[in-house]
Amino acid sequence: MGQLVVLLPLFGAMLSMPVGRTFGPKASEYVTTGLMLIAAVLSWILFFDVAIGNNARTIELFTWIASGGFEANWAVRLDTMSAVMLVVVNSVSFLVHLYSMGYMKEYGEQSRFFAYLSLFTFAMLTLVTADNFLQLFFGWEGVGLASYLLIGFWFKKKSANDAAIKAFIVNRVGDFGFALGIMCIFYVFGSIEFDAVFEAVRNNAVVDPYGAVAAAPIRELQINFLDNDWHALTVIAVLLFIGAMGKSAQFLLHTWLPDAMEGPTPVSALIHAATMVTAGVFLVCRCSVIFEYAPSAAALVTIVGAVTAFFAATVGLLQDDIKRVVAYSTCSQLGYMFFAAGVGAYDAAMFHLFTHAFFKALLFLGSGAVIIAMHHEQDMKKMGGVKDILPLTHILMVIGTIGITGVGIPGFYLFGAPFGTAGFVSKDVIIEGAFAAGEVGRAFANFAFVMGLLAAVMTAFYSWRLIFLTFWGKSRAPESVRKHPHAVPDTMMAPLIPLALGAMAAGMAFYGDFVGKEKEAFWNGALYFSDAHHEETASTDHHKEDASHGAAEGDHGAAKEGGYEDSGHHVPAWVLWSPFIAMLAGSLTAAFHYLRGDPLRPGLLRPGGMIYAFLKNKWYFDELYDFILVKPALAIGRFLWIDGDGKTIDRVGPDGIAAVVAANAKRIVKLQSGYLYHYAFAMLIGIAVLVTFVLIRLGGG
Repeated sequence: MGQLVVLLPLFGAMLSMPVGRTFGPKASEYVTTGLMLIAAVLSWILFFDVAIGNNARTIELFTWIASGGFEANWAVRLDTMSAVMLVVVNSVSFLVHLYSMGYMKEYGEQSRFFAYLSLFTFAMLTLVTADNFLQLFFGWEGVGLASYLLIGFWFKKKSANDAAIKAFIVNRVGDFGFALGIMCIFYVFGSIEFDAVFEAVRNNAVVDPYGAVAAAPIRELQINFLDNDWHALTVIAVLLFIGAMGKSAQFLLHTWLPDAMEGPTPVSALIHAATMVTAGVFLVCRCSVIFEYAPSAAALVTIVGAVTAFFAATVGLLQDDIKRVVAYSTCSQLGYMFFAAGVGAYDAAMFHLFTHAFFKALLFLGSGAVIIAMHHEQDMKKMGGVKDILPLTHILMVIGTIGITGVGIPGFYLFGAPFGTAGFVSKDVIIEGAFAAGEVGRAFANFAFVMGLLAAVMTAFYSWRLIFLTFWGKSRAPESVRKHPHAVPDTMMAPLIPLALGAMAAGMAFYGDFVGKEKEAFWNGALYFSDAHHEETASTDHHKEDASHGAAEGDHGAAKEGGYEDSGHHVPAWVLWSPFIAMLAGSLTAAFHYLRGDPLRPGLLRPGGMIYAFLKNKWYFDELYDFILVKPALAIGRFLWIDGDGKTIDRVGPDGIAAVVAANAKRIVKLQSGYLYHYAFAMLIGIAVLVTFVLIRLGGG
């Protein structure tokens, strides 16, 4: 069953275009979507078998690469992490396939589009079921290829081509770090198999890298990198995280993500909710045992994640494109996941990844319905009153909004789970986990806690701003659009219903398994929990620091009077209520501005101001990179092309030789006059020269 779940999308990708050419585009839609439906159903069966039933296993298929001491098998790893990701990826992908049947109707080229969607899904499934780092890297690069194809799907559109190239190149920067990390892992451990590497770190095994002075326990091992001695696990963790930064669009490598909106809306939903951007979070959580014993790398993850959450939220405040608002929201939410992992709350990071897929896919697909109805208009300032045109979409988008902003009752538990929407449950777990981690000294956890709260305020503001500008108030659309809105097919609306249910209830339904009292049994070794490590190593100063990292893992159980308490950690009541208050502050501020008078009137951040321009231009990162990297690269390339290749190599080489040959040929051609007496005269001269030469030779003899 595990193999089938992974291979069904591949079969769909392979069959889509041949079936489309033979039987028409509708046939390719039905084939690919039908196979994705089967894969999604099988994924849920595997989830209850592997995660709930604790029946983890690895299915080895064949030896992929064997060269000397290096060996990599192709296998399907089915543990709780893989099972969770299978559910997320296949469920959202099926709904996106179904949605695309309506969305792509007018655009054409459905067979190619559905082939790319299925290929994207297969690459992500290969990634999440990998049993070694090389197989994971194969899926990692496959996702990058598929994203390039999908973002640039409308290849005749320059902006789409530019966005696809940008995503591909920025991800190559991160992937270079990831590739170095894999090489470093093989150098240190002599293996790239997950079980071998993680077990060595967990048991502090003695390793002897090639060329090392002496063998040493892995947690103390130093390796030479860039002419300096570094902590081996820190080097590995940082390199792996660089790869994660690119794939998950973290601060400094985030610039490709908003431009990915140039692809069709279903692509945005698939990339942002379930596949590409979650791969980095998955990688860090998969390698949780490595990050636990690399505190400096974990601190870096915390800082980058917290800054990303804050940065993306500030930029989202002033975006007018409906899809870009949701895109920056994705970037910010990924920041939450990363800083949760950075403070040791890997379970909370995976929980938010799981719940985020529901409300983010809902918001993207709902935005696509709005765009179709508004005749492909994406500027929210040119909308308004859309709830009268799309009443059901309005309700579903409001559900997605309360899901992402986090509406619930702090401290109130229903059947052992916090009462609230998916975002309320999972995001609050992260913020509370960051506070708890800061209490035990986890590096930069307090910084993440503050950034998380500030981002929560802004998330609520820009999320409700989207609702108020798009759906409420008077319509600002042209008269033709208001009177004749484009019909939204039922195949586009149907997928929104299950996503809305997930956005409302997924947090409460899965809280106990993911982050509650049953979490260790649920994760069953897929994530690293260091409670036992506390007792074993608290006797030494070196391991006390590691113990404090494990203690901050964001455990969440039953609420206690006056706050939150579990596993010996007590969270004050003000911490429990702070995310809710942050959400309320952002929501009320948005309502105060956009529901009173003209919603387009200048607000606190007015056009022309320095802060407004700074945020409107996305902190000037595109301009900065253009100045530092793009323009110098173009200048160097142009110099090498025109002066180096054209004026030097071509002029001296091919062009120069060709010019000399051509000139001499022209001179020689002049000898061929066509007159017989010219040729007779030339022959006479030749004979005279020959006779003279012979006579001279004879006379000399």
